[in-house]
Amino acid sequence: MRILKDNTVGLVVDIQERLFPHIHEHEQLKKNIEILVEGLKALGVPMLVTEQYKKGLGETIPGVAEKVADCPAFEKTAFSCCDDEPFMHKFEEEGYKTAILFGIEAHICLMQTAIDLKTEGYRPIVIEDCVGSRNPENKRIAINRLLQEGIIVTSYESILFELCRFAGSDTFKAISKLVK
Repeated sequence: MRILKDNTVGLVVDIQERLFPHIHEHEQLKKNIEILVEGLKALGVPMLVTEQYKKGLGETIPGVAEKVADCPAFEKTAFSCCDDEPFMHKFEEEGYKTAILFGIEAHICLMQTAIDLKTEGYRPIVIEDCVGSRNPENKRIAINRLLQEGIIVTSYESILFELCRFAGSDTFKAISKLVK
């Protein structure tokens, strides 16, 4: 089943300043996330941002925060975004059917959100090279669980070109430049 831009949203899950430095290979993860965000913006895919308990974990990390400053943001205490009423109200109000998930931590908030979205009849897509956990083993276990749940797992380059669909356009050129 092809992933299309229509009714698709990017979910920027809890990429926060006090936790992010403790995430395994966080510097590469930040680069990947920034490329994905820029690519989604070039494609015109809207994004929603969540922040888990900001008092404890802080704001979205610099670099990403600036790129998503114009996107709706939701502070939550629930692990799953689906358990946050304002978030789900916005998600449903906009009519999104497919959600491209990326952020931290893979084995907690991100995994629970993806499973809940699938349970509710939506199509979650997890971008493996744009998710992380403090312990790489937890990320590996989460990816395995997501696959067992029937959730699509892919890479940022793959999803950007799949959403782009055709070469030769200005959007294609922008994405090609990002992934090089």
